[in-house]
Amino acid sequence: MTKPTLILIPGLLCDGIVWQAVVQRLSGSFDLHVADLSKGDNLTRMAEDLLDRHPGMLLVAGHSMGARVAMEMARIAPDRVRSMALLDTGMHPLKEGEPARRQEIVDFAHREGMTALAARWLPGMVNEARHGDTALMAELTAMVERMDADLHERQIKALVDRPDASSYIATLQCPVLLIVGRQDQWSPVSQHEDMLRLLPHAELRIVEDAGHFAPVERPEVVAELLAEWAEKAKVA
Repeated sequence: MTKPTLILIPGLLCDGIVWQAVVQRLSGSFDLHVADLSKGDNLTRMAEDLLDRHPGMLLVAGHSMGARVAMEMARIAPDRVRSMALLDTGMHPLKEGEPARRQEIVDFAHREGMTALAARWLPGMVNEARHGDTALMAELTAMVERMDADLHERQIKALVDRPDASSYIATLQCPVLLIVGRQDQWSPVSQHEDMLRLLPHAELRIVEDAGHFAPVERPEVVAELLAEWAEKAKVA
């Protein structure tokens, strides 16, 4: 029997380490791919590219910006996305003043470099109780340092130009698992509760003692939640 295709989509400034525990847990059961969003500057085109690269029925999990790409995939090809998992994300359109705030941090990265950007950006993305976890913070810092300021600028452009997912999320008919860290300050629990109310077929799981990087802060918990979701979707 052909293994179902499972696509894992990382977020802003992220790579495969975000999904490391999930890959270890599921790679034997699925035709598993970790998406590379490093070249794109438009969320819809990222979604179209992934749909072109991976034919047939899909299970799609996205984290943060990657979840917005997943929603675009389901909007564009509702007949192909069998189920989605959306982690630490949102559906809202561009907020007032957001372009200027994001441009400031783009300029900062070009001026000060990626190590400085990591030191500025990561603390707000991680549960405050874990800031003293040197191994965790070093792993995330090294991930950001593998990127560059041009990639950061492209991905920020994609976010600034993002589609308003709130305008179509209620039309998505596939089952959806929402996952969020209890201490996520960037994409809080309330934001996921708003999505839960609009999605026709969704459930919400809250990961305790985790911030925006729940898949890295609590990898075993997230991997188990996604394993249950994927196995259910595989036989649906």
